[in-house]
Amino acid sequence: MPCPFHDPFKKARQDHGVLVNEFSGESIPMVLRHADVRQAARHWQTFSSDAPQRVPIPSEEELRSMRQLPIETDPPDHTDYRELVEPFFKRAKLPPVIARIEALIDTLVTDALARDSIEIVREFALPLQSRALTHLLNVGEEEATTWIGWGIHVFRDGENGETKGRVLDRYLHARLDQAEQAPGEDFFSALTQISFRGRRLTREEMMGFANLTFAGGRDTIIHSVSGIIEYLAQNPQALEILRDDPKRIVAASEEFFRVLTPLTHIGRVCPVKTDVQGVTVEANARMSLGWAAANFDETVFPDPEEVKLDRKPNPHVAFGFGPHLCLGAPHARLLIRTLLQTLCDRVGKITVLESKAALETHPTYQRHVGWELLQVKLAPR
Repeated sequence: MPCPFHDPFKKARQDHGVLVNEFSGESIPMVLRHADVRQAARHWQTFSSDAPQRVPIPSEEELRSMRQLPIETDPPDHTDYRELVEPFFKRAKLPPVIARIEALIDTLVTDALARDSIEIVREFALPLQSRALTHLLNVGEEEATTWIGWGIHVFRDGENGETKGRVLDRYLHARLDQAEQAPGEDFFSALTQISFRGRRLTREEMMGFANLTFAGGRDTIIHSVSGIIEYLAQNPQALEILRDDPKRIVAASEEFFRVLTPLTHIGRVCPVKTDVQGVTVEANARMSLGWAAANFDETVFPDPEEVKLDRKPNPHVAFGFGPHLCLGAPHARLLIRTLLQTLCDRVGKITVLESKAALETHPTYQRHVGWELLQVKLAPR
């Protein structure tokens, strides 16, 4: 079945293996080939994440003051920081949490089926992402009402990003203050109680963990959910294929992560002058790891612009690679697998009524990363 998302990096990947992009006057070479991306992701000494506010592209110096943890550190700090919070992100594998996610998605699908139509991005995917996060962080689901109000991205949706950054900061400080005064079993309380190398975390470190939890993985989940629903609307036979053998859902989820890859690339800083696939990167300048380009590398993925629901092997890098592998991967996998199972069980047909693509546009490429608007009608089985 054809992939709804075109690969804009094919020619550059085949011809050069690298594409130089301009971001706010900074030239950043993006590594494109699967093997090269994985190799660079492993070599944190050469391609460092120890760069506060500069790992995301565009950089976020004007949007936040703290270093996001653990992502903006390198081993051994990254290893030790990650171990502190990993138990919360592994909650997605616990039966009680799985049951809550199943109930949540069933409720959202029930509501969608009862409507004449529903706008998937803001009325389904955004509430799903926010409400599911409450179960991962072990806070009351009512807290999601506030998070939903922040939109698709906590910095880059709606009002000025710097203003939105301050809103997030105030919220996180208030939650951490509350946790220090009356600690519980939630994520914020854990940040106030855990020890790092024999000491309590500083408030800045707590904010670094919390900021990443809300800023990272938010729009990527939302775009993944909307992208999958649009694909199933255009390819109804895919639902039948999955219904015929539910064991295919795991492989299908991984294939959707591969073709959708909402995070196009991520930045790394070269501590010393470095050759990046023939492009010179000066000391303390950046390159990027092209996750989306690597996921369409035809030397690794036969017929990469075809969606193969049973594709195996599928060594995609939608969650990164190496020591900085995405903390939220188990949570994302739980959401998408549960969504697919629920749609198979309860939805007979999805009809797109109106759509508007979300495009990431630069002088050297334009990439479809999701949907800004996706109005659909869901019919029951």
